[in-house]
Order: sequence, then structure tokens, then C-alpha cells
Amino acid sequence: MTQLRRYLVAGLLVWLPLGATFFVIKLLVGWMDHSLLLLPESYRPDNLLGFHIPGLGVLLSLLILLLTGLVAANLFGRKLVSTWERLLSRIPLVRSVYSAVKQLVETMFADNGKSFRKVVLVEFPRRGLWTLAFLTSEQAGPVQQATGRDVVSVYVPTTPNPTGGYFVLVPKEDVRELAMSVDDGLKMLLSMGAVNPEAVPGDGLAEVEAKP
Repeated sequence: MTQLRRYLVAGLLVWLPLGATFFVIKLLVGWMDHSLLLLPESYRPDNLLGFHIPGLGVLLSLLILLLTGLVAANLFGRKLVSTWERLLSRIPLVRSVYSAVKQLVETMFADNGKSFRKVVLVEFPRRGLWTLAFLTSEQAGPVQQATGRDVVSVYVPTTPNPTGGYFVLVPKEDVRELAMSVDDGLKMLLSMGAVNPEAVPGDGLAEVEAKP
């Protein structure tokens, strides 16, 4: 039974990561394939070829992004985007959502941006309990002036789904920066702490196979 259990665990270590990776990629590819609906029905690959090829939507999405970036990068495109943004700024609620998302994207993808570049430890949800968080901003603002303290903005993700979480303002002296990459921090969150960032990938399988 010990030998059988060892082989079963070794098999799980091989197939579970592969299965999870396949599921996530399949989900993303399927979602991006919906971009094919932008094409006229008679020009869609499924109708032209007579069968479905997964991933064509990914190519179309990348092409749309490249063409949009090409247009937006020149003078005419910048004027067009500026006109579009002025139009959106006149629509209640839409302007708030659009402005917030745009600022977030610009901050995250800026070359000198600091958002989501550092993994930190904060005491949450109460003193004495620590959780991983991502530093989102160190800039001073009305909150810092109102509290009279040097506070920073952090995002505390939930686990195992890090897309949901909490925005928390924490005094800078209560934040402990970790010598951990964002990738390692996400791995630790997704595994609910089961994956240690210091562990070498593949050690778990080797350990199972080496046991007598």
C-alpha cells in the first residue's frame, strides 16, 4: 500500500499541474476566440473552413491590439483618442469607470511604475495575523493628509482566486517588504501557502520517488 500510494502521488504531481495549465489556457483561448464574432458571418474561419480551429481568435485579438496601438501612436490617432475620451467624460458613471481603469492600466504597464511590483506583509484582518499583499501606491494624497500619517496603498488578494480582494491603507512602518518576486507571491497565494517560494520546482516529485 505504501508503494501504491507513492506511485499515485507521483502521478498526481505530473498530471494535476498539466491539467490545471491546460484548463486555464483552454479557458483563455476560448474567451479570446469570441473576437471572431466581430467578423462578418460569411468571413468567419469556421464557415470558410467548415471546422473550428482553436486559437484563431487569439491571433485576431493580437492583430486588433497591434493595429489599435499603431493608430493610437500617431498624431491622428492621439487626436481621435482624445476626442473619444472627451465624449466619455460627459457620460455619468461611465467617465468614472473609464478614468479609473485607464489610470490603473497606465500605472501597471508604465516602465517606471511601482504598482504590483512589490510583495509585502501586512497584519490583516487584525493585529497578529499576517497576510501577503501587493504594494499599489506610495504617493501622498488626501488620505495621508487626513490621517496625518505616512500610509501606503496595498491590495490584499483572496485565495485561491487572487482577482478578488481588499484595498487597504496601511501605515508605512507597519508594512514589511519581502524579498520575493510577484510571480512567487502569486504561486504562494494560489496554492494557499502550500508552495514555498524557496522550493525548487520538481523537488516534490524527486522526493516522492526517492522515498523507500
